[in-house]
Amino acid sequence: MNSQTEENYLKAICKLSMLSNKGGKGTPISVSTSALANEMGVQSATVTDMLKKLSAKKKIKYKKYYGTELTETGRLEAMRIIRKHRLWETFLVEKLGFGWGEVHEVAEQLEHVNSPQLTDRLDAFLGYPKTDPHGDPIPDKDGEVRSRPTVLLTALKAGDRGVITAVKHDGKDLLDYLDRHGLVLDSAVEVLEVLPFDRSMQLRAAGREHFVSEKIAENILVVTE
Repeated sequence: MNSQTEENYLKAICKLSMLSNKGGKGTPISVSTSALANEMGVQSATVTDMLKKLSAKKKIKYKKYYGTELTETGRLEAMRIIRKHRLWETFLVEKLGFGWGEVHEVAEQLEHVNSPQLTDRLDAFLGYPKTDPHGDPIPDKDGEVRSRPTVLLTALKAGDRGVITAVKHDGKDLLDYLDRHGLVLDSAVEVLEVLPFDRSMQLRAAGREHFVSEKIAENILVVTE
């Protein structure tokens, strides 16, 4: 049995690995101690102590100065945690009326409920959703993830069109901003102009025109038309 802190580390390592878009099953990606410390909001020494514990439990492969990667056991456990988190986010939005910017912290608590039967029943109750309210794919019970090929909004040029399918960052400030401007999941967007000075973008979405900064655009994932 893992502690909540250990589960949080496994999830963080998995998340950082998946951000590379190469960290699928069979392709472990090494995560640096500094990147993990930044993700967890702790000192590198604290991370090192935890990595030694997880290595002793054979949940990760850790070598000093070379980073860490999940073992298959660790990957499956991380995927189960991510699955629970995203299912609970879906439940909170679809069944309890939470906004998509309100659910992350609540789901962070619920993801540690250790009941496979509850998770499976929640999945069935929700109709076996494939993505959560932020567009992130929900792993199946075997830890497999199927996701559509996406690109960052920043990759589009003037005249390009796409559909918003996910956000990289699920912080409330960003999601509230996107809500206010109608830049929500499944919204069609057209790039009208990309300003050379600061890479900000003029978009048309939801029948309106919007200016968004490069920082906002690099957190929006789209499927291009």
